[in-house]
Amino acid sequence: MCGKKRVAVIFGGQSSEHEVSRFSAQSIIENLDKNKYDVVMIGITREGKWLTYEGPVEKLATGEWEAIAESKCNSPKSLAAETCGDSANIDNEIEKIRGENKPGGKYDVIFPVLHGTNGEDGTIQGLFELAGIPYVGCGVLGSALGMDKYYAKIIFEKEGIPQAKYLVFNKKQVLRDMEKVVEEVEKTFEYPCFVKPCNCGSSVGVSKPHNREELVNALNLAIEYDRRVLVEEYIEGQEVECAVLGNDDPIASTVGEIIPCNEFYDYNAKYSNESTSEIIIPARLPHETIEKIREYAVRAFKALDCSGLARVDFFVHKKTGRVYINEVNTMPGFTKISMYPKLWEASGIPYSKLLDKLIELALERYEEKKELKRD
Repeated sequence: MCGKKRVAVIFGGQSSEHEVSRFSAQSIIENLDKNKYDVVMIGITREGKWLTYEGPVEKLATGEWEAIAESKCNSPKSLAAETCGDSANIDNEIEKIRGENKPGGKYDVIFPVLHGTNGEDGTIQGLFELAGIPYVGCGVLGSALGMDKYYAKIIFEKEGIPQAKYLVFNKKQVLRDMEKVVEEVEKTFEYPCFVKPCNCGSSVGVSKPHNREELVNALNLAIEYDRRVLVEEYIEGQEVECAVLGNDDPIASTVGEIIPCNEFYDYNAKYSNESTSEIIIPARLPHETIEKIREYAVRAFKALDCSGLARVDFFVHKKTGRVYINEVNTMPGFTKISMYPKLWEASGIPYSKLLDKLIELALERYEEKKELKRD
């Protein structure tokens, strides 16, 4: 026990990516060095209930963890009993994260393995800031900007990073003036195009309409997930990704290429066990193109004020070879088939060492913030 860091891995959450989060968390916990870390597992149910889980890690992916954690909530001797409750009281949540009454004191660091809204968008990062505890990943601003595809695009424009043309509409516009929205899209883009919720990840709610009827369906689907919708120009090109690691002086991995089993790299193509999508590392691109992607990835990371980690996604036009940034994912998937750990493994940093580095970066950033003068 002596010298080990106490790491709280938080997983689940109330977003549409709840299941992906459980898979990522299981993989991370299995790869954290048990000689260096004491791991506490804290799950957030789809209803927003916080539960400490003390059972087998393999039950995370199956979803069985929740019933096991619930059954122990009424046991006063169980650690799980100390972290059972809803998220209605912010003071209670801060105390749960601080863990000041637990044996051994508060956690040394939080690893929030949460994808999507209320986990990757700056909300829970704000809770950690209020609690005054180190956490892995981007801060409030970087998380919020990375999650919001529209505002990220505004920053990419300012930074001069090439990207596809786009339009943004709010839910009221779509519901009230569907015909006008469709006309504007058709005036701006040719089919196919992409329709996305502004705040969602893992391609949830994303469609690739080929005609007017499909566009209407795509818009109606997207507003189920967010109050704003992004419509983007279709770039006929290779889908590639680059991993970034660091704080103020980040580094970029090599570049990986995705060959989706579906028409585009949607949710099923990313996470289904039956998926036949291929990942090729390094990507089949000229050296100078790979270096340009790595440069853009670091520039995007810095422009959004990211820290710790991010995966930056791009398209490379098949005819012109031009690179277009797609989006930045501030808490990328960490499953056994996820691109982020695979890219770093190919770049010389194995999974367990990558986790060590992320925890080191979290502690480094926390210490730097402590040195700042506060009002």
